[in-house]
Amino acid sequence: MTETQKDRPWLIRTYAGHSTAKASNALYRSNLAKGQTGLSVAFDLPTQTGYDSDHVLARGEVGKVGVPICHLGDMRALFDQIPLEDMNTSMTINATAPWLLALYIAVAEEQGADVSKLQGTVQNDLIKEYLSRGTYICPPKPSLKMIADVAEYCYTNIPKWNPMNVCSYHLQEAGATPEQELAFALATATAVLDELKPRIPAEDFPTVVGRISFFVNAGIRFVTEMCKMRAFVDLWDEICEKRYGIDNPKMRRFRYGVQVNSLGLTEQQPENNVYRILIEMLAVTLSKKARARAVQLPAWNEALGLPRPWDQQWSMRMQQILAYETDLLEFDDLFDENPAVDRKVEELKEGARAELANLDSMGGAVKSIEYMKGRLVDSNAERLNRIERNETIVVGVNKWVETEPSPLMTEDGGIMVVDPAVEQEQVERLNVWRAERDQDAVDAALADLRAAAKDGRNVMEPSIAAARVGVTTGEWAAEMRKAYGEYRGPTGVSASVSNKTEGLDNIRDAVNAVSDRLGRRLKFLVGKPGLDGHSNGAEQIAFRARDCGMDISYEGIRLTPEEIVRGALEEEAHVVGLSILSGSHIPLVEDLMERMRAAGLGNVPVIVGGIIPDDDAKRLHAMGVARVYTPKDFELNTIMTDIVTLVDPQSVAAE
Repeated sequence: MTETQKDRPWLIRTYAGHSTAKASNALYRSNLAKGQTGLSVAFDLPTQTGYDSDHVLARGEVGKVGVPICHLGDMRALFDQIPLEDMNTSMTINATAPWLLALYIAVAEEQGADVSKLQGTVQNDLIKEYLSRGTYICPPKPSLKMIADVAEYCYTNIPKWNPMNVCSYHLQEAGATPEQELAFALATATAVLDELKPRIPAEDFPTVVGRISFFVNAGIRFVTEMCKMRAFVDLWDEICEKRYGIDNPKMRRFRYGVQVNSLGLTEQQPENNVYRILIEMLAVTLSKKARARAVQLPAWNEALGLPRPWDQQWSMRMQQILAYETDLLEFDDLFDENPAVDRKVEELKEGARAELANLDSMGGAVKSIEYMKGRLVDSNAERLNRIERNETIVVGVNKWVETEPSPLMTEDGGIMVVDPAVEQEQVERLNVWRAERDQDAVDAALADLRAAAKDGRNVMEPSIAAARVGVTTGEWAAEMRKAYGEYRGPTGVSASVSNKTEGLDNIRDAVNAVSDRLGRRLKFLVGKPGLDGHSNGAEQIAFRARDCGMDISYEGIRLTPEEIVRGALEEEAHVVGLSILSGSHIPLVEDLMERMRAAGLGNVPVIVGGIIPDDDAKRLHAMGVARVYTPKDFELNTIMTDIVTLVDPQSVAAE
């Protein structure tokens, strides 16, 4: 291939957003100046779950894992001096996707942009939220209806916009095997297209199918992952042609963006993550037939906390070197007619087709949510078991753990820390916004939105009208909650007695002995306070505790400290375990510990797990937390032994 025929590089993105709209805007403009070619917006958890920054559940979460966007003023500040008509913007937003897209459109209108020329993506995949990420609001059926609302609106008004990004990324983060990732993602896509088909004229349906995109994961087994992407290409083409009768090959093209695996990033020897990220990127770039349309890479230190701008730049430079310095884009597909690759692709397709047939027999993705969740929890448990048994080697974790101190870990701890004052300042700006808007116009817009939801109309037009007059994120989501109800997704963790005893006999004996001394079965309550929906760690702790013979209580995500303490009181818990990965551990644990003492539970040990810097761990211990666990504490049996020791009356008496 000559130089003139060289392929265009993929879109180079960095997933970013933190603190405030103004601070995030400065980061975006800086990244664009450094050669980033598309924006990828991270929103904070209150924004993702439809709460304003002053809501009780938003406490400690504002600006932590993304940017808070409460209203049009915030969105205006986020894209200040960034011409949206010329930008390709990916927004990682699901339950509130119609609303954030409405705000984006309203800002584009203010900029004088031709809205029909806007390009970008809203993730808008609620099914994987129930399975793995947890930022859902409404039940599956109305959520599917809102996904279709966005797709229908975009098809008519913003034809270059991707209205839904089927997101298998978080399925792998939750432990999915390649076959499960293929099948669960494709089943989600068909559920959405089945919902959309009756709304769209038959002659236009192929165009709508052609706008559905995917967001995938690439793990460290990069040959298998590359084969998985080739399998995705073949299976999607097959589904589009056979299920939907799409004749045009262009409309059957598997279009995807990628972030490579964060699950495999390690807190131990974090500098090794640079190599992991590079190798994983090769899985989605080496094969021309299955090359990503857009790539965003995590930073080497994401297992430690929020990356700094330099860390993000380092990951972006990795993409640029591959795209512009190497000769990768000058060649046809490197793996066509490779017998080893072809065998693996067919094996993955066969496994995925079997799982898809299984899901179809249950009535499709929506009716299979509990089944899929249980399968993911089981697969993740097996993944962790292999690491614990040293069957899967993780360098620096269960082999070659000796290390020199890292010079990358500087005086700031190697991460960015969001100033706690950010939350109060955001709340103050929100109060000013509410005070200065035209309340009559807001009330009228909310009434129209309410009527649209009640009558089953498309919510996009009334959402855009609401955005223009100053309605807030919390107000929009409150109308959706009233119209459609709220939902609690399945945990995938059964409370029934476990038969899995392999390698656990000693711990089970200890649990039985301690339970005898306590006079009843050792009761372990696992809680996730705040809005963090990353439940994988909590699920695996509860899963292992159940296998060890403990009586577990795990109600899933999004609980207030008050609800957890009430549960501990009612269940007479012997130990309380908290899982928080959003960086909001200090205010949430402080609140919970005060409530525990006020409820007369000051003697009940509390353990905390999450992405917790050493200095924060010391603060938690000072609050009275008995143990703090971080990603480096991968041996779950050690944690189980700690729990037994903490609640054993003999151990307490000996202290």
